[in-house]
Parts: sequence; C-alpha cells; structure tokens
Amino acid sequence: MSARLRARVHALTAAPPSRRSSVKLTLLVALFLAAALPSAVVAQAPPKATAAAAAAAVQSDPLLSAMREELDRSKSQLKMDNVPAPYYIEYRLSDVDEYSAEAAFGALRQDQRIHGRSLRIVVRVGDYKQDSYYGPGTGMVTFAPRDDDSIALRRELWLATDRAYKIASEALASKKAVLSQYTADQPFDDFAHAPALESFGPFVKLDFSPAPWKETLEKVTNLYRSDAKTQSLSAYVRFRAVNDYFVNTEGTSTRQGYTTYALNLSAETQADDGMELGRSPFYVGSSAAELPTQDKLLAETTKMLQTLKDLREAPLVEEDYRGPILFSNDAASDILDGMIGANILGIRPKPGDSARTTGEFSSNYKGRVLPTFISVVDDPTMKSFDGKSLIGTYQIDEEGVRVAPLTVIKDGMLVEYLLGRMPIRDFADSNGHGRAAPGQSPSPNIGNLILQPKESSSPEELKKKLIEMCKQEGKPYGYYAETLVGYNPRLLYRVYVSDGHQELVRGAVFNELDTRTLRNNLVAAGNDPLVSNREGAVPTTVISPSILFDELEVKRTDKKNAKLPEYPPPTITGR
Repeated sequence: MSARLRARVHALTAAPPSRRSSVKLTLLVALFLAAALPSAVVAQAPPKATAAAAAAAVQSDPLLSAMREELDRSKSQLKMDNVPAPYYIEYRLSDVDEYSAEAAFGALRQDQRIHGRSLRIVVRVGDYKQDSYYGPGTGMVTFAPRDDDSIALRRELWLATDRAYKIASEALASKKAVLSQYTADQPFDDFAHAPALESFGPFVKLDFSPAPWKETLEKVTNLYRSDAKTQSLSAYVRFRAVNDYFVNTEGTSTRQGYTTYALNLSAETQADDGMELGRSPFYVGSSAAELPTQDKLLAETTKMLQTLKDLREAPLVEEDYRGPILFSNDAASDILDGMIGANILGIRPKPGDSARTTGEFSSNYKGRVLPTFISVVDDPTMKSFDGKSLIGTYQIDEEGVRVAPLTVIKDGMLVEYLLGRMPIRDFADSNGHGRAAPGQSPSPNIGNLILQPKESSSPEELKKKLIEMCKQEGKPYGYYAETLVGYNPRLLYRVYVSDGHQELVRGAVFNELDTRTLRNNLVAAGNDPLVSNREGAVPTTVISPSILFDELEVKRTDKKNAKLPEYPPPTITGR
C-alpha cells in the first residue's frame, strides 16, 4: 500500500462522521484490500482494474473459465419450441476436501479422506415476478469431475442445464395451477433482483497431519479404562475445506472458500436405577491449531468422565420447582441459536399461507420478542471475537449477494429477518443470508449471531442476583444450568441460598422454556460472551453471555429408565 493511499485512508477514517463520504470510504477500503491482498480480486476496485483482474482470475482458473463459457453458451442457445427462454441461469460448483477419523474404547474405527465436487444448476423460466422455481424446478444436482478437465466439466454442465430447463418449464405450469386456487395475488416477487459482482478469493486447503490426530483419538478414548461403568467413549474429528464457485447470467462470478476443524467427544453411562446419562462436548475452529492439544484434551476427557461419575451418584430432582434459574453462557448459546436463530429466518411459507414466514416470529415483525435491554445482531463480516475465529464468517452468500452486519432485534423489537433471494411480505430484497451446503438449495440462515445486552453483570454478580431473588421468594435454593441437550439440562446444579454452594442433580427437565418465557422472564445478562462455533451443513457461530430468568419451572423427567446390562463388561486387560 502506497504512503499516499495510506494517508488518504487515515485522513478519511479520522474525520468526524458528518464529514465522511461513504462512497469514498468504500473506494479507499477496496483500494487498500487490493494492495494488501493481491491473491484476491475485490469487486469495488476501479472498473478498469476490476475488469483486468477478473479476466486474469478467470483465465488462470480452468473451473471458472469453463463455467463462464458454458453459461454464455447456454444463455445464447438454450431455447425450446413453444417454451420461453430462461431469464436466469446459475451454476454453483463446490469442491470439498474432507478428512474424518473416529476412535472408540482406545481403538481407531474410522479413518478416511474424501475429495469430491458437486454441481448445482438452476434454470428459471418466467420472470422475477413469477417463475418456475417450484418443486423439481429448484435445480439439478450432479457430480463434477475431480480434476480440472474443462471439457468434461462443460459436458456435465451442458447435460444438466438441458435437463434443468425442461424440468423448469413443467414446474412453471404446475406452479401456476397451484396458485390459481387462491384468489389473492402474491404481494411479492418470486425472485429478488441482485447487483452483479465479481470476487475471487484464494483457494483454501486443509493444513494438518493425520497421524497425531489418530494417536490423540486413541489415547483419549482409552481413558474409558478409568471407570468400568463407562458404557461408551468415542472421539471424532472432521476437517473440511470447501471452495465454492458461482456464476449466473446476471453477471455475477465468485470464488470463495472456508475451512472448519471440528472435534467431538461423546461418553455415556447409567446410574444404578438405569437412568441414561451422557456428555458430548465439542470444539470447532477455522484451523487445527485452535483445537485442544493432546494434553489438554486428555485433561478435558478426564474431567468429563469424572462428571459422569458425579451424575451417577447425584440426587434425583423429585420436587416441582418454579423460580429463578441462571444459564451459563454455554447453555445460553443453545437458547439463542434455537429460539432466536431459528425464528428470525425469512423463509417463505407454502402457497396459500398468509403468514409472513414459517417461524414462531412470523407475526412479530416490529413487535417485542426480547426484553428491551437486549439486541441481537448477525454479522457474518466479523472474522474473530475475543481472539477466537468465527466459522460463521463469509462475505458473499451462496446466491451471489454481498452481506453486511444486520441488527435483527433492536431493544427487544424484531426489526429484520434474515433473507435470501426469495422475498417475503414487506421484504423485497436479499440481505445476503441465502446459505447452502454443497449441492443443496440456498435457504436463509445465520452467520455470526450475537446477543448484545445494554446492561450486563459479571457471572459472580448474576449468581448473587439468583440467590437474592430466591431469598425474597423464601426458596432454599435456585438452579444453575451449565450445559443443555436440546432445551433441557444436562448439567444442572442447585445453588443454595445459605452459603452459595452448588449441588449437581439429575433427571430434570425444564417446563415452559419457550420464546414467550424468553420475552417475559429474562431479567439479566452477563458480561461473559462465549463464542460457540457450530459445525453443520452450513457453519455458523453463536455468541452469547450468561442469562438469568426470574421464573422457570423445573420438574422430574417422565422418561422411563432403561434396563442395565444383563451381565458385566469384559475384564479390562492388556493395553
């Protein structure tokens, strides 16, 4: 970066907000990125530079070149008699390199490396107002050649595009027949417009050595020998590098990639009464270096097994309790993900359904869904938080739309939904949240979902508040949930008013832990936000502090206990 450009960026970013030009700032940041990251082409660079860099990127990448060439050919030649030509075509190629290994009881039972490429082809007939994206018309999926044979790739694209076009024409007719059953016109388009963009990031690769990880999995799971009542102990790693290529007839071309490194532990045991007890901690990052070392993981596994022993000996929850409950940041992240993250997605309901979306917040637009001291932001552009990488990070979604930070809930009020290019009522445009696993259809999803309280307290202060609330209600203890499975406690402690000591209990479930309770009974939040990276079909991140409810019901589970094994396990000898 030149001294002159550095000086201009500094002068502009240091100016008062009222004097800043957002257009100039965007341009300067793009120039900075272009100078600092020569391996990536940034779409906002000056037009001549962008065109030259894009052409160079396409020419040097046989996959991009083949996809663009075949797209141009399809756009100009694809036409059947008595059927309209496509108004939109897109190609998405996902290159996936995945390593997975698993061990149980000290022995490796899985070790494999897979490299494959999938193609997803979408052909839309009709127009943006009403098109063929319905039923089978949502696209064709096929495999792509693993090597960079452009002729083989173009042939796959040609055949799949031809099939997708024929299916699209049939899908449009079926869609019109279904919609004719309803008198009201659809108040939004089938497909949102999006500006063309070009962005070519570097090709990502896995960076690890398999041997040390296999050794670690074997050593960790061999710790089952420390407790004869451990009925299962397994450990699993999955490392993925995904490079996505996307081109469409609107002029968008992108190449971007991400890596995820995940490690899961799982252990199960039974109490003397047959109650099944389990733990399943997980660790996820964007590099192998972010996962626990072998020594750290051995220590974590030893701690997990001790917790299972403690659970076997813990007293059962016999009483029905209604009162204050404190959730750790780990447990709170599950609540944020499930109750907020799943309900802020702008997913269009079925034809004839008058609801705005399919989630529990479909009727809550501009209504209160959380306490007024809580806001929720989804910011996929954020790459790290408190020194930890966020795997929900991305710049452009799987529909070719650039993303930006978005406040979804402001001061408790729902003000936005996360949207892809399928509009819903009152929301005509995508906000860059059309996400998809390789080969799958895009659908709204979170990126980095962050709970932001206006006022917060330390974990120690929250515990004091819990105890004080119990005192005021005349309760001998309150509850502290450390981890959840679903929305029910896995590690649950009584917190005694007398001296604050904690007692582990088992066999409890929460009653009425739902979005209404979240809105009305959440009274405080911590200053201890936890990064919870979640490896799934689409990588996401949830960041939440501890949260305190003034009232929630705890009762004994009605699930029947399983039978204990009929005869003892084999004697542990040898290794």
